[in-house]
Amino acid sequence: MNDDPASQPVDPGLVKYLRLLVTVLTGTMILGFIMIVVLFVTRFSEAFGPDLPDSITLPDGSDPVAFTKGGDWYAVVTEDDMILIFDAETGQRRQTIAIRHVAPD
Repeated sequence: MNDDPASQPVDPGLVKYLRLLVTVLTGTMILGFIMIVVLFVTRFSEAFGPDLPDSITLPDGSDPVAFTKGGDWYAVVTEDDMILIFDAETGQRRQTIAIRHVAPD
């Protein structure tokens, strides 16, 4: 009895079956990869950031520290503790809020 795998005959039906399995697996992996790419593009297309204004005109001497955007407005916090709220469409200032410092208890 010879246990050498090289000397044993290979069943042609088994080879065809294995070739079919590998082909189906390759096709499934390609379709899965395409689906992942499509989901990333459709789900994360909005994740590249909101629409920001081209320029913001601040009062003289104001240096911006922070920016936030709402539905139809955006706000800039300045170094002199002011919150300037602007209209998103026109860019006109809607409101100015002074930040009060409260002493801790």
